[in-house]
Amino acid sequence: MVRKLSEEERETFLSRYPEWKMVEGRDAVSRTFKFSDFNEAWGFMSRVALAAEKADHHPEWFNVYNKVEVTLTTHDADGLSERDVALAGNIEEAAK
Repeated sequence: MVRKLSEEERETFLSRYPEWKMVEGRDAVSRTFKFSDFNEAWGFMSRVALAAEKADHHPEWFNVYNKVEVTLTTHDADGLSERDVALAGNIEEAAK
């Protein structure tokens, strides 16, 4: 079983990644990434998909042309967990 983040861990996560925002009505965070075109957005999604598959932890996401909306939560924990923190780090690296 995966453990939910404590309030202190959640605050640390949000201060470390201020672009990620809590999702209203859910214990989840989301962020929107904008790229120059569809190809760049797709490349980002491919890099994230590889990291997510390796971690066996997959984001919820939505893509339209150059925009990718990513939501992170851990279904096994019924909310945010360390798995989301780790994947957010990988996502931030993939977006560079």
